[in-house]
Amino acid sequence: MSDCLFCKIIAGEIPSTKVFENDKILAFKDINPQAPVHILIIPKEHYESVNALDEDSAPIVAEIMLVAKRLADEFHLSNGYRIITNIGDDGCQSVKHLHFHLLGGTKLSERMA
Repeated sequence: MSDCLFCKIIAGEIPSTKVFENDKILAFKDINPQAPVHILIIPKEHYESVNALDEDSAPIVAEIMLVAKRLADEFHLSNGYRIITNIGDDGCQSVKHLHFHLLGGTKLSERMA
């Protein structure tokens, strides 16, 4: 999608601080971090959210989870971390491209916000 922020990052039209990339997935540092480690992990193929997945596309989530685990190891999050995805307006999804936040590096709040 040409107006999608994350599609523009994937295309190299908008710079990012990449921490992982393969043919299906891109991971980069969030520009407004909510924790000492805050990485966004996105599929290169555009899906609006988890709601856009089906049986054929669902395996990308498994691959993203493995990338998240790898990044958690690389960023020394051995004491724990959080993986979050927001879906739709009520879920506070600000970019309509499936993405997962990897957060860690400090004791995270138990409060949902």
